[in-house]
Amino acid sequence: MPTVTIQTPIGRTVPRLLAPAGPAATDPIGQRTRADVFAAILTAGPLSRVQVAQRLSLSQSTVTKIVNPLMEAGYLVEGTAEPAGALGRPRRMLQVRKDKHLAVGVKISPSKVTAVLTDLGAQVLARWEQPLADHRMETAVAATAEAVRQLVASVPGASERMLGVGVGVSGHVDPVSGVCRYSALMGWHDVDVAGPLAQACGMPVAVSNDVNTLVVAEQWFGHGREVDSFAVVTVGAGVGCGLLLGGRPHLGRSGLAGEFGHVPLDPAGPVCSCGNVGCLEALASYDAVLRRLREAGLGECADIDQAVALARSGRGPDSKVALAAFAAAGDALGRGLAGLCNLLNLEKIVLAGEGATAQDLFGPALAAAMREHAFSTAAADCELVVDEVTDDLWARGAACLVVRDAVGA
Repeated sequence: MPTVTIQTPIGRTVPRLLAPAGPAATDPIGQRTRADVFAAILTAGPLSRVQVAQRLSLSQSTVTKIVNPLMEAGYLVEGTAEPAGALGRPRRMLQVRKDKHLAVGVKISPSKVTAVLTDLGAQVLARWEQPLADHRMETAVAATAEAVRQLVASVPGASERMLGVGVGVSGHVDPVSGVCRYSALMGWHDVDVAGPLAQACGMPVAVSNDVNTLVVAEQWFGHGREVDSFAVVTVGAGVGCGLLLGGRPHLGRSGLAGEFGHVPLDPAGPVCSCGNVGCLEALASYDAVLRRLREAGLGECADIDQAVALARSGRGPDSKVALAAFAAAGDALGRGLAGLCNLLNLEKIVLAGEGATAQDLFGPALAAAMREHAFSTAAADCELVVDEVTDDLWARGAACLVVRDAVGA
């Protein structure tokens, strides 16, 4: 079962791992079924053949026909036998040999490029951080290429096992073309990200909105496993959202789906970074909290860390003002989440991003507003979980783009 190359949706040639030799017309099982079996073992393993068959509603003979060639090719290994019950034979547990291939994930932010090298299970093997002197695409390309070079050089044999580079960028990113249509944080308009990076790095590049990369990571290796519909909502300098609906990431026609932060909530509200008035992001982001503090005469809080410290300090009136600023942000976010639940009836919302560390400050107001504004059982139907996201986890999410495309599930 050789590794073959195919043309991916972003127009870059990347290795598709599990294709059989010969034309697709002679494949009795099908690429999708083969990929689903591999993905099940990768994300939920170790699993026995019986467990794989039960999870995917396949016959055991079909699973065996898929598993045996994957073991021969070195993609799967058989572990220790586990008891199957009083009358059953012990079951050999299958797991993916995760170090067989590697991927690099990159998060491009206004001040730096953060990159990680991962295995097929998205486990971080090495990391690299490169500051950005400015927001020009040329600067980001050079920094990313250097990060990839350093990471590949840091792990013996990495270059022979590389699948490609995944990149997450804030804003409207078209995953088909690999073009960033608009990023307010980076100041980019119609910037080709995938093309220059693929040329500079010398390997395939997959690009997506940074929050959508977290959706892939949560679906495969995080809170989204076994969940058919969920959203990842990030809170920090902005408010972002990625969606998984019907078991598939929902990107929209041009990758624009999930611009939750730019849902208009208050026609008399402040101006948003996008230029519109009263967007959720203008009411619930870091900047919204700091703006409320400035308006209350607490301009000495220069950044969100100082605002968090003041709110938690309990030092008289100033602390109460800071707590009220976070509560106002939580109320706005809760109303937005209620709308999301009313519209999509989600099973789960993963609240992530740097702002999740202040969940103790805005969380009670968020929960109250979400309950108040949700229709019928929409809020009760949806589990809200918190996953604090660091720069490394953003980059790890980007690496999951490559793993997903390579597996083809």
